[in-house]
Amino acid sequence: MKPVIWIIDEEWADYDVETEALKKAFPECEIHCSKYDYADDLAKFGSEVDGILSQVYTTIGAKEIEKLDKCKVISVFGGGYDRVDVRSAREKGIQVAFVPGYCVEDVSDYVIAAIFHCNKHITSFSPQMADKLWGSPALPEPGRRIKNSKLLIIGLGRIGSAVAKKAKALGMGVFAYDPYVNKSNMVSIGVSKVESLIDGLAKADYISINAKLTPETEKLLGEEEIASMKATSYIINTARGRIIDEKAMIKAVNSNKIAGAVLDVVDIEPPTFDEDVFNAEKILVTPHISYLSAQAYDELKHRTADNLIKVLNNEPISDIAE
Repeated sequence: MKPVIWIIDEEWADYDVETEALKKAFPECEIHCSKYDYADDLAKFGSEVDGILSQVYTTIGAKEIEKLDKCKVISVFGGGYDRVDVRSAREKGIQVAFVPGYCVEDVSDYVIAAIFHCNKHITSFSPQMADKLWGSPALPEPGRRIKNSKLLIIGLGRIGSAVAKKAKALGMGVFAYDPYVNKSNMVSIGVSKVESLIDGLAKADYISINAKLTPETEKLLGEEEIASMKATSYIINTARGRIIDEKAMIKAVNSNKIAGAVLDVVDIEPPTFDEDVFNAEKILVTPHISYLSAQAYDELKHRTADNLIKVLNNEPISDIAE
């Protein structure tokens, strides 16, 4: 078998892991690499491609899929696949694979770190130190301790459940909004189910967004929902930027309607860095790195390549997009 494999990416520094796996499975395979602006390459050799390794930022829509005449699989480097037109791929006979669960520990650790950041502000005391303030004068309005504070988790899947477990270990009260998880399943892991999103937002001190981006969750946190939050509450988003109405959130933070936010994802990715969210004083943005650890990175690369190899070998895989 001499498959043509196409890697579309601008994220990784090299493809040594992928190339080793592909060459071991298909010694005579042909490997092409393109960046996100891949239209010219699609026209040149897209019709000959048997499988694609696609970075999570790569948009592969219906018009691109239409030109993939031989392709059997699009294997995405990530736990999400919202930039691939899964319906069009399925109609074309192309399986879309992804890598769920590979970064559960890493993202949930990030959420807990973000809670500590919001609570302790340990990187924010340079102005007070410059003014030679020490002790309580440096923090005239201390916040409430983390123990017994309330965390709302939006999306109680693998990552949301791991966040819940770690938050409960800190003594936090944890409740969740997820229409697809019933009350008894939440109770079994010590999480309370809120009656509505507005109800949960109104009583939460911290909100962790861990839901998938779907038509139902896009701008799930809009102006009305954000207005229901407490003035002392924080948003933490490690899922997808478009789940929040970014403009409404920035407005609420800048007008002190909510205390702030920690975001590892933003509305436009990759960003231009000219977006307003990067200039909001009380919003900390990190460059979509919550999922990264040496272990997660290694698992992501191996599983993504392995999913492609199995499909091309007509072997079943469990990591198929719905």
